[in-house]
Amino acid sequence: MTWTDEVTGKHGYLVIDRLVRGAASGGLRMREGCTLDEVRDLARGMTLKEAVVYSPGDAYVPFGGGKGGIDCAPQDPGARGVMARYVAAMKPLLQAYWSAGEDLGVRQDMLEEVAIEAGLRSTVDAALRLVPDPAAALERVRAGFAVDLDGVSLADLVGGYGVAEVTLAAAERMGLRAGGARAVVQGFGSMGGATARYLARAGVPVVGICDVLGVMWHPDGLDVEALLRTRDRYGRVDRRALRPADRELPREEWLAVEAEILVPAAVSYALTEANADSIRARLVVEAANIPTTPGAEAALTHRGVPVIPDFVANVATNAWWWWTLFGDIAPTAEAAFAKISTTLRALLHEMLDRAAGTGGSPRAAALAMANERAAELPR
Repeated sequence: MTWTDEVTGKHGYLVIDRLVRGAASGGLRMREGCTLDEVRDLARGMTLKEAVVYSPGDAYVPFGGGKGGIDCAPQDPGARGVMARYVAAMKPLLQAYWSAGEDLGVRQDMLEEVAIEAGLRSTVDAALRLVPDPAAALERVRAGFAVDLDGVSLADLVGGYGVAEVTLAAAERMGLRAGGARAVVQGFGSMGGATARYLARAGVPVVGICDVLGVMWHPDGLDVEALLRTRDRYGRVDRRALRPADRELPREEWLAVEAEILVPAAVSYALTEANADSIRARLVVEAANIPTTPGAEAALTHRGVPVIPDFVANVATNAWWWWTLFGDIAPTAEAAFAKISTTLRALLHEMLDRAAGTGGSPRAAALAMANERAAELPR
């Protein structure tokens, strides 16, 4: 579906890739230049992301995939109004089919505000149809969002924590940890910031962080916690938080930073055929949605650089919502982190075992896993 804002003329899109039990799940993103084709790719990724975490023992039975997008810069003074009119226009689909959450350029608190203004209980009304006690389920999710860890909402940490767990497991399996692996993270929003935090806490120096203002670099590792304390709602870091020995580089030099691990955690299609030869890392972990083009991934695979696909690496945010909503975990950090670590590390090892057994790429193995699980889902 293509929508045109009657006030600004800006366009928005919604793609339902698949319905399972009559519902689809996926976020709403807002960025200047967002296209229908981009939203189609994202919706397909959500179908895979939902299916790959299916466990018959969980109360949460995965949905299909859907995604929304608005062609508007989130910093635009009129962005909130555009989002509110988009949500109002999509209200019938949000009530019946599409459970939405934040994505690139959209904060959950603002999205929830405009959903309530439109007369919805929440952005996940469609999912609430499928739980025995919708009020209790919604209260569990809101309790999870209210958990604060070091000044950051649990909801803003679970996705990056999952990316970090996948990254650590893959690096250990490849022997990179023993050699003192370093990481570069592109993007410092909720996903990139949390990924950097938990990599650093696990002892992986984050030597480079790229936000919209440029690259921050230190060969021995940046002070991630200090940078997080100055981050604004768009993931921009106040450069006054940098230490005297930290260096700033132009934004386009983010691939020039020497590191064994590369985590693209910002925009889609960041790694392309044009820059694939500049990638120095030995492991790429996709924290953003579809950050690597097929041509770039083929070039990296040919060089022996594994790319851990987004629908495995960054699945934790989506899964945490539904594990909490359906009551598979309590709305606490301890329960969330335990479930994420166990589930994602198991997925990572299953994927890499399959890839090793078939000689294929991690993505091919993960696609096979998602398709097999999707075939098992109840209709």
